[in-house]
Amino acid sequence: MSDAPHRVVIVGGGFAGLYATQALRGAPVRVTLIDRRNFHLFQPLLYQVATGGLSPGDITSPLRAVLKRQRNAEVLLAEVVDVDPSAHRLIFSDGDLDYDTLVVATGASHHYFGHSEWQRLAPGLKTIEDATEIRRRIFLAFEAAEREPGPAQRAAWLTFVIVGGGPTGVELAGALGEIATDTLKHEFRSINPAEARILLLEGVDHVLPAYPPELSEKAAWALSGLGVTVRTNALVTAVDAGSVTVRCGETTEPIATRTVIWAAGVQASPLGRVLAERAGAPLDRAGRVMVDPDLTVPGQPAIFVIGDLAHFRHQTGTPLPGIAPVAIQQGKYVAAAIRGRLAGRAPAPFRYRHIVNMAVIGRAAAVADFGRVRFDGRLAWFFWLFVHIMNLVEFENRVLVFIQWAWSYLTWNRKARLITGTSPFPLRASTDSREETASAEKIVTIGGDENTSNEA
Repeated sequence: MSDAPHRVVIVGGGFAGLYATQALRGAPVRVTLIDRRNFHLFQPLLYQVATGGLSPGDITSPLRAVLKRQRNAEVLLAEVVDVDPSAHRLIFSDGDLDYDTLVVATGASHHYFGHSEWQRLAPGLKTIEDATEIRRRIFLAFEAAEREPGPAQRAAWLTFVIVGGGPTGVELAGALGEIATDTLKHEFRSINPAEARILLLEGVDHVLPAYPPELSEKAAWALSGLGVTVRTNALVTAVDAGSVTVRCGETTEPIATRTVIWAAGVQASPLGRVLAERAGAPLDRAGRVMVDPDLTVPGQPAIFVIGDLAHFRHQTGTPLPGIAPVAIQQGKYVAAAIRGRLAGRAPAPFRYRHIVNMAVIGRAAAVADFGRVRFDGRLAWFFWLFVHIMNLVEFENRVLVFIQWAWSYLTWNRKARLITGTSPFPLRASTDSREETASAEKIVTIGGDENTSNEA
């Protein structure tokens, strides 16, 4: 009989995977954390990078640095492409690894409702690269408008459309409103940034659909104060290089814009389909794995699925939202379940304990839902700041973010307003020569997102 310790392999270094790894500190197991990236990303603050409030390094932590003192844990940089449940083997793009217990926490990506061709024109917000690309497009739009002599073309550059009125969309819209009215004030000579048109499109009849109606109303009111126009019951029917077509009721309207940001939904990572094919895992319409009450794949007790990839509805009858508290609690639960199994105890079913849902709208404006207690305004904003700072993984990041936010609050400035990436020139391409992307006729309902990037 082998004396090797029980090997736990965790795929994904997000909230669920990292917290599961840390919760196994001191357990009689060997933990291997695998990710395609060498860092943990604090997704709730990605929108701050996308709008120039923070730099990428402020919200990322190298996984090896985070786990360097956990002696029973190791980190591997690899891409998982397949799994063999019968052999307890994980397949990489360049190798393989055996496991005793597998924990899959690979999250979710953007969902364009069958229109993947829109992704190039309307980037979503899931990765650091997404955030820096959105930042590039936002600040490039103001630069292009400064040089554009034609009023129609200038108006298109100064029109920003955010698709999806969930927490990500609301936070992006509020930050854009602050950029236009405060951050860029007096910095341009040919344009007035405050004249920017910011549209937030939501498919149902109110923003923040997962929040209580009174908080949704207060969020919409706060957005209007920042110059954001909220359109509800809005269906996007087409996206091309120079416009978005929106249907509200029986009215269809093309909106000329050069900057579209997608915050309308998520779909599970491709590893969900792999588990369906190899392990018989049932999937929901979004590709999430429908797990058992103990977060395992039905019929596969050695495979746990947690975080945004998991569809868990045993507690309330509806899936848990894809937010950070859910992922963190599931990560800790799986670690406790593994410890219990090794001690001969069967784990109790997972139960999520709701703490708070929060969304920030702008300077000194936020909404917070504790369940029975709900409030908004400056108090909610201060609570949002505290919770997000304290949930950053490394102490250094907490200090840096606190200093950045304090300076931004005092100066109204955003220091990370960098246009990086692909060369922006020429800025004044002819509308006729722009590459057009064919738009399908299918109507897409725009709904608020439910993903880990929006809550803390």
